[in-house]
Amino acid sequence: MKIAIFSDIHANLPALEVFFKDIDQVNPDAIYCLGDLVGYNVWPNEVVKKIRERNIPTIMGNHEEALLKPPAKEEQLTNKGLTRSLLAEENIEYLINLPRHLSLSFSNSWGNFNWLMVHGSPKSTTDYMVEDYPESEVLELMDQNQADLLLCGHTHKPFHRIIKSGDKYKHVINKGSVGKPKDGDTRLCYALIEFNQSLNSHNSDSLKVNFRRIEYDIEKAARAVEVSGFDNSLATALRLGK
Repeated sequence: MKIAIFSDIHANLPALEVFFKDIDQVNPDAIYCLGDLVGYNVWPNEVVKKIRERNIPTIMGNHEEALLKPPAKEEQLTNKGLTRSLLAEENIEYLINLPRHLSLSFSNSWGNFNWLMVHGSPKSTTDYMVEDYPESEVLELMDQNQADLLLCGHTHKPFHRIIKSGDKYKHVINKGSVGKPKDGDTRLCYALIEFNQSLNSHNSDSLKVNFRRIEYDIEKAARAVEVSGFDNSLATALRLGK
């Protein structure tokens, strides 16, 4: 079975279009989005439309959460204010009603293998679940949520971390970012997770993760920032993958 996980598109339509071309070739059995569809660029409505057209299960990111409260007067020309001004009301309504997490459970002769999908961490959409997050805290959060696999975004930096807990293994996967990579690689990134009926928490190799990196038209996305009200530093960040 193949499951694709992606997030952090940040209104980058050129990146999302290339992502979907790859998805259509890979043809996963399921696909999930971990939030931050909007922010930092000029195509929030187009991005939301494409996600909704494909009926992709999606959770709330911190940029969707920011829409819950209208921007203050001094925020009108910030990312928060500009993003809200671009969005159609029907898309704002969709975004502010997204769930904050999704759970999956796979059962076989080994028992259940539980997945928890969040944007930042189980604590909040803004918590950075970095690769060196304290092991004891990671295990505590996963045990509290009965999760064998924690899937997250927000940092825009992909990793697959395996933590031994007693006679079991816990997995933490950050799938990187489609629209705003920050690991020095300008290509879009998402995770393709593969497993079969041998999936279980006693074998650390029972699931495989492939971080797919794909080139897209960065200049188109960067130039769109530069001719908009968004800060030009966002265009530089796209060109550098920072």
